[in-house]
Amino acid sequence: MANAASGMAVHDDCKLKFLELKKRNFRFITFKIQDQQVVVDKVGNPEESYEDFTASLPDNECRYAVYDFDFTTNENCQKSKIFFIAWAPDISKVRNKMVYASSKDRFKRELDGIQVELQATDPSEMSLDIVKARAL
Repeated sequence: MANAASGMAVHDDCKLKFLELKKRNFRFITFKIQDQQVVVDKVGNPEESYEDFTASLPDNECRYAVYDFDFTTNENCQKSKIFFIAWAPDISKVRNKMVYASSKDRFKRELDGIQVELQATDPSEMSLDIVKARAL
């Protein structure tokens, strides 16, 4: 397990699953902090949609997530970008939000290949339109 500067460990499985996502074996991965370490929460199959991904996030708890977003550029080229999303709903507990916020940068550094970062406190801040705009 990697040791995080914030005191938060990162389970090795997080990096292994992320490498699989980069090979297109998964569409998304959500991570949660449990027992002072970041662990894999859920994984999404390659055929799952962005709506499936957003539905997998809890309404009242923070999560980190990575999403492999496929899109077509203005020049009609197929591309994909890996998004890192820090999900911190307004109704989650203050302590929960603080723990996730203080560990985010260290955890993100463990995942080599993140191209875009989003922070969201409600679903409208990570709508498909916002993701598309950030990808281009």
